[in-house]
Amino acid sequence: MRRLLGSLLFVSTLHAAEPLLVQTEVFRSGEAGYHTYRIPSLITTRKGTLLAFCEGRKNSRGDSGDIDLLLKRSFDGGKTWTPFQVVVNQEGDTIGNPCPVVDRKSGTIWLLLTSNPGNATEKEILNSEGEGTRSVWLTHSRDDGASWASPVEITQSVKLADWTWYATGPGNGIQLKSGRMVIPCDHARKGTKTMHSHVVYSDDYGRSWKLGGVVGEGTNECQLVELVDGTLMINMRNYLGLQRRVIATSQDGGLSWSELEPDAALIDPVCQASFLRFTLKGKAGKSRLLFSNPADIRRVNMTLQLSYDEGKTWPIARQLHEGPAAYSSLAILKDQSIGCLYERGETHPYERITFARFNLEWLSNGRDHLKK
Repeated sequence: MRRLLGSLLFVSTLHAAEPLLVQTEVFRSGEAGYHTYRIPSLITTRKGTLLAFCEGRKNSRGDSGDIDLLLKRSFDGGKTWTPFQVVVNQEGDTIGNPCPVVDRKSGTIWLLLTSNPGNATEKEILNSEGEGTRSVWLTHSRDDGASWASPVEITQSVKLADWTWYATGPGNGIQLKSGRMVIPCDHARKGTKTMHSHVVYSDDYGRSWKLGGVVGEGTNECQLVELVDGTLMINMRNYLGLQRRVIATSQDGGLSWSELEPDAALIDPVCQASFLRFTLKGKAGKSRLLFSNPADIRRVNMTLQLSYDEGKTWPIARQLHEGPAAYSSLAILKDQSIGCLYERGETHPYERITFARFNLEWLSNGRDHLKK
């Protein structure tokens, strides 16, 4: 009888967990020598350390100019953060679009980035004007983000000769059950201004990278998950006039992709978003996908959504910030709470980068345990 009562009490306690939502400022624009902080990327290391990457834009809010890649770390689940460290500085050039992935076997953090001359704008690169173009770079850390290897250029391995614009992520990559690492990217072809999402992948635990499949035209910044059956699903910003996210799937680890399909439930203002698999330990039979973006036709209303059927429907939605908001990045913390690093402000979305930590009880408003 005591054992039964104890078990019932334990189950009741699990179901009665208090909702948790705590938000902490990580970067504030205008401070520490940078005009603006943008393009957040969040990942949890194998040891449980949180790594918060972003671009430090020296002189303006714009996408070109003197831009460095910065990092803050947290060892207490996002309550406090270290002073920022400069991961890569290319002396006046633009370096950014962070997209890390952690090798679960070795714990090595692989970080893909893109770069261009600081005086080259996106329009000039798209039009092949001048000598500026986008190059792709790789660095890694074997000490939980404390130090980083000198970046090496991998452009020739992952970019075709007639591609002009190129971006990694931003956000994070994933490692498949097979061990393959996959990084979501986008590009434009010379002579066109049409964007395409694509992926790059590594089958040797990050040491070398190859170009994977290209998705349909009009797609752009993207994130991906591996579904329960091994299918890859890519979720994309797009310029198709839909004001919705579009998705495609791959049955061969990202080497080829299906036709585009709009997700009617995911409204989008043509902005980056985050997309992540989450299955709570001890409840392995329950599939959960997480999604975050400004759920509006404008860059406002940062919203978190939850799917229990591999992205077919999104029955759970919670607002994180009502006002201006833009890019975001999700991660699962060591204690199985969830983190969201996102751009937010009061008058425009790029005033600060905030870290939100929350649990399933808060996100689902207590309904998660009712779902199968």
